[in-house]
Amino acid sequence: KEDEKFQEAVEKYLDAFWKFYPTAATLEGFHKYDNKLEDLSSKNIEKRHNELDELNQEFVAKVDRFALSPELQIDHEIMVEALDMELIRHEAVVPWAYNPLFYNDIFSNCIQSLLTGDFATPEERAKNASARLKSMEKLVKQAKESLQTPAQIYTETAIEQFKGIMDFYKLALPGLISEAPASQKTKLNENMVKAVAALEDYQNFLQNELLPKSSGNFRLGGAHTRMLRILLKSDLSIQEIIARATADEKNIRRDMVLVCAPFYKIMDPPFDMDNPPANLSEDQYINAVISHVLGKMNEDHVSKDEFFQMLENQKEQIKNFFQERGIIEIPDVDIKLKAVPVTERGYSFTRFIRPGAYHTSDEYTLEIGVLADEVTDSDLQFILKEYNNYFIPFWVMRNVFPGEFVPYYISNQNTTSLVRKLNPNMPMIKGWPVFVEEMMIKSGFGNYDLRLRLNQLKYLLKAAMDLKIELNIHQGGMTEDQAIAYMTRMGFQNEVEAKQNWDNICLYPGDAIFTYVGLQEFLDMEKAYRQKMGDSYSRKEFLKKVLSFGNLPLRHLTKKMNE
Repeated sequence: KEDEKFQEAVEKYLDAFWKFYPTAATLEGFHKYDNKLEDLSSKNIEKRHNELDELNQEFVAKVDRFALSPELQIDHEIMVEALDMELIRHEAVVPWAYNPLFYNDIFSNCIQSLLTGDFATPEERAKNASARLKSMEKLVKQAKESLQTPAQIYTETAIEQFKGIMDFYKLALPGLISEAPASQKTKLNENMVKAVAALEDYQNFLQNELLPKSSGNFRLGGAHTRMLRILLKSDLSIQEIIARATADEKNIRRDMVLVCAPFYKIMDPPFDMDNPPANLSEDQYINAVISHVLGKMNEDHVSKDEFFQMLENQKEQIKNFFQERGIIEIPDVDIKLKAVPVTERGYSFTRFIRPGAYHTSDEYTLEIGVLADEVTDSDLQFILKEYNNYFIPFWVMRNVFPGEFVPYYISNQNTTSLVRKLNPNMPMIKGWPVFVEEMMIKSGFGNYDLRLRLNQLKYLLKAAMDLKIELNIHQGGMTEDQAIAYMTRMGFQNEVEAKQNWDNICLYPGDAIFTYVGLQEFLDMEKAYRQKMGDSYSRKEFLKKVLSFGNLPLRHLTKKMNE
């Protein structure tokens, strides 16, 4: 009886959520509100805020969590945390007032998701797209009234993305309308003309009115602390995580020096490694040796035209290695690679697109923005050196295959809970490929080439440093110059890559922390599991078992593995 009450509360919450965010609903495969566009009037936002308080009462006061079946007790916890996240959004983040990228996401997806989808009938999708186009003028007006003083980086990124958004509405949309059912073409065209005019007006507003007053703070402060407590779903304290990252940073840098030694001595060294200048500190000595070796190796890279083919080739090599060593069972489906659309460009290196929680398709795509068309020739050379032939294999492991794709796909196959599909365990999904990456190196990937090991350690170092940088940016006062100096000097990134990383951490809070926290949880889980299993321990079985529990929060996944 309590389970039924909980499921009813979940359905009530989700219906209200999708009603407030109809574009997101379409992307997830919930189509009840496909004919609606977001209503972000102050009245409707206040109504939603009050609704959240009522829904919170529904879950906390009316549903007895401890009377639920064990699995639904976990779902109940996830739902309460999801409500807390939305309350933080309404009370502290307030994206409709302080982040124009929030509106860009709606403009970019609201029409495209309908006219390029394969659900419902073409006529119904066209009719709903027409209704959304008709509401565009109203949403633009609300955006102009609501946006106050965003951070400059938000507005600049929104302006950059908006060029692509306008290209979609002016160039791509007429073609999609021409393929729509005849009964809907006239309405679609009429509403498209009005929508384009409204969006052009909004584009001018971003550039001429919003940018000059974009003096807001991108640092989340206390809201960042609250968000991490929910997003990480870990029992590790922030203090413990910082201590581990600090120790790892030191140890990884020392390991990198050991790997560099044989190369440094034959690469026209500026000083004798065994008898360095007396005025060099330990950090200066490490920086000099590693930078010298990496600088030589970075010259070995492909051209821009060869980049995507290189990724595909590496993906196949890694998949073959997985199969030969029997590391995990390879999914029957593959992940597609393509460039990030102009509408989504900003500072994100990649965008992982999975099937919506309500979808049954197995289509996974990774959009890659590393080599966007607008990158200057001088910056392009820096980026290609960063993504050299010894670094790319690990970038592919972490981002393409297995990447988020394999852990998400397998855990999703083992998840029937809609609540968990809508709230995936991101530290697990991002930490799993890094854990596997270390295992592959020690299993002989690349035939124990030390050039590969050096670049893998550099990438591992980045995960520990990113965690510290994000905390110092959003909960401290680290400046852009300080962050870039830290990344270039201690992390051996070039200035172009470091600048992109700064932008990414500012724009997507939380994302830089998932990888390191997930890795630490995996290391702890494996240690406990190895002790429990003794001589019968199998890493393949460990990896398989971790994903067999589906999208569980880390704290519950750890308990399941120890049972």
